[in-house]
Amino acid sequence: MYKFNFTDRHGVTRRECISMSGRYYDAVEFIDTSIVEQIEMKMIRPSEFAVRDQFLKDGSQDETLMNSIKEHGLLQPILVRPLSHGFEIVAGHRRFQTCRSLRWRFVPCKIREMTDKQAFEIQLTENIQRKSMDPVEEAEAFRRYVVDFGWGGMSELAKKIGKSEEYVSHRIQLLKLSPEIKEQIIRTKLNVSQALELTTIPSDRQAEIESYVMNNNPTVKQIREVKSLAKDDISNQLPYRGNLSKQVSILRTTKKTSLTLKLTLARIDNLIDEVHKTIEAEQRAEIINFLMGLRLRVHGMIDDCIRFKNTTLKSKVE
Repeated sequence: MYKFNFTDRHGVTRRECISMSGRYYDAVEFIDTSIVEQIEMKMIRPSEFAVRDQFLKDGSQDETLMNSIKEHGLLQPILVRPLSHGFEIVAGHRRFQTCRSLRWRFVPCKIREMTDKQAFEIQLTENIQRKSMDPVEEAEAFRRYVVDFGWGGMSELAKKIGKSEEYVSHRIQLLKLSPEIKEQIIRTKLNVSQALELTTIPSDRQAEIESYVMNNNPTVKQIREVKSLAKDDISNQLPYRGNLSKQVSILRTTKKTSLTLKLTLARIDNLIDEVHKTIEAEQRAEIINFLMGLRLRVHGMIDDCIRFKNTTLKSKVE
């Protein structure tokens, strides 16, 4: 425990005890005590806790960075932390690699003492701010922070990187997806909103629906429709196999047809009520009989629609 004397807003001197694990430590944690020095390149190594498994080469960006360093030098020192027998990069891996390719012997570095957790948080925040990570890379980094290293929950991580807890949670959910879907996300052929819809698919339907998504690139609304149809219609009828796109088209069409016919039925019922209220008994019998005949035919059309759906789906399976 540490004791501190301080003066409150009323001018009264007070004494307060604060442990190093409490508010005093939190305050000290953010005091910048770093120094800038020229460090020999061979004494610097990549981070053991890098948030990205690899730094993909971007020809245009790398060339621009190299030309800038050639002309102006390294405007922003590389952030490193001291470790036994050298230094570890915290931020600036790409700048370091560019300086190495230029055959620099020494590189300006900002040296700061920090823990593994702090180093990881700085790397993660920098990459997210620069938008240099794809959603799957972010998801992997978030999982390592929360699950592998156990440095904090999703709410704590969200505060550290300036994102919402929902953002962190949604990214981690992407890790439930198949490697094929993850690859679609990395290649920007599938956005995060589309991919999140696939995380709640039952395992016995996942392969078919994922195949449908990869081959058709549907909107979020269309994916939700497919999931709804699969849940409401397919899963309660047949263990279907085959072209899901055709199955969905059949179900969508028959469902819309049934809905249209049911609306027609409701309007006929309203007309029958109106006739009962507005026309005399001796005059309405013929009209009522006509409307009831229509009603029976519409009922028959709804039955035909259901039979068509069931028969067609069975033929697709067989």
